[in-house]
Amino acid sequence: MTNTIFAPLEIPHTLAAGPGPGNTDPRVLERFASAGTADHMQPDVLRGMIECKKMLRDVMGTSNIYTFGVAGTGWSGLDVMFSAVMPGDTVVVFNNGTFSGIDGLTVRMKAATADELRANPLDPKPASVTIIDVPHGQSVTGEIVEAALSEHKPKWAAMAHWETGSGRVNDIRGFSEACDRHGVMGLVDAVSSLGVEDFRIDDFAGVAGWASCPQKGICCLPLTYAPVSFTDRYITELSKTGCRTFVHNPILEARHWGIVDGQDVEKGTYHRTHSPYAVAAFHEALRITLQHSVAQRARDYAFHEAALREAVTAMGCTVTSNMTSLVVLNLPESLAGREMELVQSCRAKGFGIWPTLSAPVQVRIGILNLLTPDAISEIVTRFAKAMQDMGAAVDLIAIQNRLDRHFETAIAAE
Repeated sequence: MTNTIFAPLEIPHTLAAGPGPGNTDPRVLERFASAGTADHMQPDVLRGMIECKKMLRDVMGTSNIYTFGVAGTGWSGLDVMFSAVMPGDTVVVFNNGTFSGIDGLTVRMKAATADELRANPLDPKPASVTIIDVPHGQSVTGEIVEAALSEHKPKWAAMAHWETGSGRVNDIRGFSEACDRHGVMGLVDAVSSLGVEDFRIDDFAGVAGWASCPQKGICCLPLTYAPVSFTDRYITELSKTGCRTFVHNPILEARHWGIVDGQDVEKGTYHRTHSPYAVAAFHEALRITLQHSVAQRARDYAFHEAALREAVTAMGCTVTSNMTSLVVLNLPESLAGREMELVQSCRAKGFGIWPTLSAPVQVRIGILNLLTPDAISEIVTRFAKAMQDMGAAVDLIAIQNRLDRHFETAIAAE
């Protein structure tokens, strides 16, 4: 038997114009690549972690001591947050898309009793969990949350803030207020909203736990740190019940970030092996976010999304989303049913747009960290040409003129 030595892997640059991962800032890549070879307990690595948790509190708008990063992707952060859900816990989960649906599956796996999990290991149906399904393309409203919590009176409630599966923003204010009224501990999937929308998590008293990801609004690398933040109430409850994980135990994970018994300490205790490269990248991403400011970044996203929305609408598409980092659309009637064909054609040319991952199939175009007129123009041009190649009548010159007027108006206003 001979060994096969493959050629070095060369991955070309693509325009990541989907719901995420976003385009990592070159400054973040430079910090990642230039970090020295060091062990995970080297003083500068530990100092970087201490500074990261402090910057993260500013980005998230919180005084929660238990605010830190979970090594991994956004799913790692969500798993940490949901770790407090124990078998038999009563939970209401609001589902209006692919990712809130996976959050619901996570909760069902954690809340299932041994018998319930054994009965259907990959898709358990615990009696203690209620899934409130909201149709694709619609948002979860405060009224929906209030009705469900009033009826079921759960211990926990979970909702995605921004559901990228359908491009819908859910009512976080209504969710928080309903949780507060009914004494429910809210858990929020903020994977797509943190660093994109201007909000402070301390303004939502009914939410006990928050989880986000590194590669969307924070614009870092996917495998770095997923931001999480927990209130004293969440940590007190977790201290009573414990949870069935070592790696994703919020209290143990926090200790490595120098958070022990509700206090910041000078040096954390060992929990897992952290990467100095990941720490350096995450640190720089947070610095960039604070330098830009969450408020200004939110305004920039709204401005550029409006330009993209106007352009694709002029191409005959119908936009059904209300996020500012992502446009979800139906193609013109002449191209209906050819969404996957169009997406695959774009991706083959280094233009990374996405379909929705559940029915009905729609097209998703994102602008994560693509907040310049040139970037938006490139996205619009590539998408228009892809539609033209499939036979659509698209006047690219007229559409570019619309974009120019949009950007010129902003410059004149300044």
